[in-house]
Amino acid sequence: MKMAAPTASKAASLGCNNKPAFPELDFRSGARVEELNKLIQEFTRHDQREYDDQRALEIHTAKDFIFSMLGMVQKLDQKLPVANEYLLLSGGVREGVVDLDLDDLNVYARGTDYDMDFTLLVPALKLHDRNQPVTLDMRHSALCHSWLSLRLFDEGTISKWKDCCTIADHINGATNYFFSPTKVADWFYDSISIVLSEIQKKPQRGMPKVEKVEKNGTIISIILGVGSSRMLYDIVPVVSFKGWPAVAQSWLMENHFWDGKITEEEVISGFYLVPACSYKGKKDNEWRLSFARSEVQLKKCISSSLMQAYQACKAIIIKLLSRPKAISPYHLRSMMLWACDRLPANYLAQEDYAAHFLLGLIDDLQHCLVNKMCPNYFIPQCNMLEHLSEETVMLHARKLSSVRSDPAEHLRTAIEHVKAANRLTLKLQRRGSTTSIPSPQSDGGDPNQPDDRLAKKLQQLVTENPGKSISVFINPDDVTRPHFRIDDKFF
Repeated sequence: MKMAAPTASKAASLGCNNKPAFPELDFRSGARVEELNKLIQEFTRHDQREYDDQRALEIHTAKDFIFSMLGMVQKLDQKLPVANEYLLLSGGVREGVVDLDLDDLNVYARGTDYDMDFTLLVPALKLHDRNQPVTLDMRHSALCHSWLSLRLFDEGTISKWKDCCTIADHINGATNYFFSPTKVADWFYDSISIVLSEIQKKPQRGMPKVEKVEKNGTIISIILGVGSSRMLYDIVPVVSFKGWPAVAQSWLMENHFWDGKITEEEVISGFYLVPACSYKGKKDNEWRLSFARSEVQLKKCISSSLMQAYQACKAIIIKLLSRPKAISPYHLRSMMLWACDRLPANYLAQEDYAAHFLLGLIDDLQHCLVNKMCPNYFIPQCNMLEHLSEETVMLHARKLSSVRSDPAEHLRTAIEHVKAANRLTLKLQRRGSTTSIPSPQSDGGDPNQPDDRLAKKLQQLVTENPGKSISVFINPDDVTRPHFRIDDKFF
């Protein structure tokens, strides 16, 4: 009986094809995809910090200090809501966790100035009693921006906040108070400064050392020294809304990558107005819509390999595109969300595709620059690059072209930067130059000091929830019992 000769595909599978398998290459740069994957993994390993019991306790101590400070700010003049809900995000404003302009921010570097960074959104006003879509006054503003009239609030609120408003005459002759982001930020900085001055007059054992308090535009940046750690808090005064803005209603009608993974109710639970204006907007009146709460939920649906590529790409562009400040890491985050909608979920879930995702994000960013077009993910009709000049976008596009031509070298540079930051942190820890707090194992003689069980619990929360964002509920009259939520888990 004669056997048929194997086909070419069968021969290859049987090992009859003696040609060596060619390594997978990136067509543009010639880089080996396997090498890029390894470099991304190495960057991730150095970029993700591990927290022991002591570091977890320091994080908790700094958080409690900030919340206690805000409770005291509320008691100064009763402006802030009594029972407030903060949104705590892992990463500072400079990391693109919120859509804010970076032009007014002082440059802080991890390792040199801080070891860990957070962004805290603090509602100055809350509008949580509406179930219908929220209609904002956008007649005077560019897309994604709005003025906020206090006519939406009661007389008591107007009375408390009118000194932080600009005034305009309403069509019916009544006075119209518009909530001013710049005046609110000035009030917030002054109030925080007063409170910190009072706190520092009566220092307590184990209290963090306030190393820096600065007003960066409309953001208040505080660096705390706690034990062997320095923690940067970018505190942002916001207006908090429940529900969903009418201007973003059409976005809900489209198909999205998170459909079926999380509920629509989780995604549209609320939004913010943050203190930032459009390129031609009036700084004293204009606020920017922020969907930071929704982005916390969407992040759950993004694969780990895509997140690793995003973090590595962000590290590259922060250094490369820092001058002039035209591109923010938030633009890159928006492009990643669009990519999640555009590409099949099973493709994005491939664990060994981080290199492909990194190259794709660079390509996307370069495409957006060349075309001067980066749509806001939630309000696509808003082009976040519309105001840039042709010279600026082409300058950055050329810089990105150099990255795309040699991604491996730029990854190695990013790795060296994060390793250098880690070395600075370790050097400081060994020196013990910041105010030390008692370790959980030490006998501090104070029954109110956190014990070893607390430290272990904190370490568990940190290790189980790397990079996740936290919503915090606190009553300023009882700051000893904060309740905080890591994504959808309450503690």
